[in-house]
Amino acid sequence: MNLHVTKGNGDKVLFDAGKLKQALQTSGAGKQEQESILRQVREELYDGIPTRKIYQMAFSLLKKESYKMAGRYRLKNAIMELGPTGFPFEKFVGRVLETLGYQVETGVMVKGKCVQHEVDVVARKDGEMLMIECKFHSDNLTKSGVQVPLYIHSRFIDVKASWEKQYGTDLQYHGGVVTNTRFSEDAVSYGTCAGLFMVSWDFPEGEGLKHYIDRSGLHPLTSLISLSKAQKQQLLGKGIVLCSELTKQPDLLREMGLPEKQINRVVREAQNLVAD
Repeated sequence: MNLHVTKGNGDKVLFDAGKLKQALQTSGAGKQEQESILRQVREELYDGIPTRKIYQMAFSLLKKESYKMAGRYRLKNAIMELGPTGFPFEKFVGRVLETLGYQVETGVMVKGKCVQHEVDVVARKDGEMLMIECKFHSDNLTKSGVQVPLYIHSRFIDVKASWEKQYGTDLQYHGGVVTNTRFSEDAVSYGTCAGLFMVSWDFPEGEGLKHYIDRSGLHPLTSLISLSKAQKQQLLGKGIVLCSELTKQPDLLREMGLPEKQINRVVREAQNLVAD
């Protein structure tokens, strides 16, 4: 098919069925489901169709097949729903680090050698301390530019000097930045050259947020389709950011006044997402 699709930034590119099939496969759809959805999407295509509309069509069709697959398919949007303040995103990054064995604090004041700094995430594990800044963007077209690692690197140098004086020079100290969108090329070049660890939606290749979440099952509760946006925001306000947390605290849903039928559906969907 020589039809063009319109990306979010206005660029027009040829429709790539392979990209859609890959996204469907990542969501857990089998070959038959992929072919069926692709066939139905193709029937609705027209030249210049927005990619957003293709996404919506595929999502609606997946939802009819499985809430689990649909939840995994909409992961990028789910991460976006951790806004608008970015604080839940910091909590999410902290929870991920806790599963890796770190002791985590979020939103803490850290005394540097020269000045105090408000740090999004401080993580500690035997022989290692991390200072992490979380750059949340509510628009998935917004990239974190080179000024982000430049700023974080200078802050880290100040904090590291203080930490070395307080905890000694035998520990490994690392600074880094995690963003829910992407980095500019200059941001990646400077950050990696300066020794910062850089994590975005799809960077490092094969190790970005989307890959790690898919492998670990650490899906944000915003992935859940059986909750309304307002209900998700209520739970985020209570400090719940992972589906796995919700499966252990179903009484929170009762406190919100949800009917038992919906509670059972929410918990079942959360358990299915966590299972992978």
